[in-house]
Amino acid sequence: MAQLERFAQARIPALGVDIVIARMRALGADLPPRDGVAVFNRVYLSVTEEIGRAIDGGLAGGFPDRGAAVTLDVRFAERYLVAVDAAVHGARPPACWRPLFQFRRHPGVRPLQFALAGINAHIGHDLALAVVDACRTLGCEPDALEDEFERVGDLLVSLEERIREELMPGPDLLQVADPLTHLLGAWSLERARDGAWGAARALWALRGLPSVEAEFAHRLDTSVGLVGRMLLTPLPD
Repeated sequence: MAQLERFAQARIPALGVDIVIARMRALGADLPPRDGVAVFNRVYLSVTEEIGRAIDGGLAGGFPDRGAAVTLDVRFAERYLVAVDAAVHGARPPACWRPLFQFRRHPGVRPLQFALAGINAHIGHDLALAVVDACRTLGCEPDALEDEFERVGDLLVSLEERIREELMPGPDLLQVADPLTHLLGAWSLERARDGAWGAARALWALRGLPSVEAEFAHRLDTSVGLVGRMLLTPLPD
């Protein structure tokens, strides 16, 4: 993890939401549409654009503290972009992201699985660490970011149904026997978001115990990676 953090500091400058969006658009343009990372990138780009509009006040119920919202959103996005850069440059990405990079071209994995595996990694692992990153940047406690966290989570949940509708493989999804139906029922964005908030608070409470904090973060990473691997189980047509 220390190696990845050093890689992150070398690769990712201080970003703004507009620069994050530009990075995602450029990444999407360079990838084949069916590539698993490209599938997730399209989903995450739409989420980030929605968050950007909310931060700028273009959506009802926008963020009351724009600075805190920008910091959290950028720290959140950096985690994903660092993982992508690590994979591109031969460094080892976090365990939560490895299944997506390993299976990104597997013909037996459906687009919706790629999207959910990326969301699982980003929400289940990256969001918790992004809250801690933002607290350190802003010099505040996690509770001071709870409103921003909840607003980001609300936007993600509101987009989840649209994501599933866009990436559904067809009427067979409604069949109880379809394995994808069981995968969809086994994972919940709302539960992942709740878990991320609890993990963020735990990590913040452990900040005075670096070895324990690192162990907690490592176990979080590996457990989220295990879920991602299951979400990417190749399925029959």
